[in-house]
Amino acid sequence: MPFLGQDWRSPGWRWVKTEDGWKRCETFSHALEDGNNQLNDISHTVIITGDEENEEVYNTEDCEFAAKKRKKDHFRNNTDSQCFYREKWIYVHKESTKERHGYCTLGEAFNRLDFSSAIQDIRRFNYVVKLLQLIAKSQLTSLSGAAQKNYFNILNKIVQKVMEDQYNPRLIKDLLQDLSSTLCILIRGVGKSVLVGNINIWICRLETILLWQQQLKNLQMNKQVNNGLTLSDLPLHMLNNILYRFSDGWDIITLGQVTPTLYMLSEDRQLWKKLCQYHFAEKQFCRHLIPSEKGHIDWKLMYFALQKYYPIKEQYGDTLHFCRHCSILFWKDYHLALLLQDTGHPCTASDPNTCLMPVSPQHFIDLFKF
Repeated sequence: MPFLGQDWRSPGWRWVKTEDGWKRCETFSHALEDGNNQLNDISHTVIITGDEENEEVYNTEDCEFAAKKRKKDHFRNNTDSQCFYREKWIYVHKESTKERHGYCTLGEAFNRLDFSSAIQDIRRFNYVVKLLQLIAKSQLTSLSGAAQKNYFNILNKIVQKVMEDQYNPRLIKDLLQDLSSTLCILIRGVGKSVLVGNINIWICRLETILLWQQQLKNLQMNKQVNNGLTLSDLPLHMLNNILYRFSDGWDIITLGQVTPTLYMLSEDRQLWKKLCQYHFAEKQFCRHLIPSEKGHIDWKLMYFALQKYYPIKEQYGDTLHFCRHCSILFWKDYHLALLLQDTGHPCTASDPNTCLMPVSPQHFIDLFKF
């Protein structure tokens, strides 16, 4: 008969064979008694016997497994803890082989890849936010309990970063709006959908999201005090060049609200025409022509009308990469790639750069659809 521990999925307790028979090994630490998070301070363990008066102290090495299990239980019970592995790459296996059994799921990839540090990088911030938004729309219930916990921990860090840095709050508002809509549907149909965890936990999460939305709604942009050169001091051709480098129409509108000069430049028909030609095909224009009062095509209205029917091209400063030769998903460090010619993962191909491909947020999700 197999022994079952506190968690039926775990191997059970650590047992030590002595002269009097098998005895169970359990960790003891003042740090755990006091509720301290620094679990590495565990210095000794105790062998629990049938007689409380006869206790034998063993080294930590003898009870290493029990110590690891207790640490894992502590992190599971601590709602503020984060289960990040902080790995730079993972192997994506979709089927069992002689060498490897099982397959990699979306939740496992989300747990193991280092998304926590990625949101601190301005090049990867929009990429991670877009990925969280796609997961909120369709893949939230497919995540495991640990992955869902990591999801909301990362989301909390994103919101706090936006509140402090005031960076791209519009993008986070869209994410929270989609997530709250999904949670409302799932909570109302709790008997018809699969929600990992107690329903009260999800209600608390929904309340937290509503609180975040209110905080972002009341967010006041701090006025930058700068006595040097400002955006308004640049010549018109440079301001116009900046606007032509934007790929998002909402960013153009937002920048146009700064000064009257920028507003005039943001209303340029040629600017919006170039933006439409970048994101959409010519056949799509013919189906949704919107003439203005003067008989010309209103390219600004065309852009937002086409956006409702067709997806726009996505641009990110940095993304995850996938190696077709090794089937490895990884973050590429461009500094190491330039200095040490590091590919970012242990690649066995003769020319690794020919095997790499950038992974969009949607492609990341599609990798784990079996």
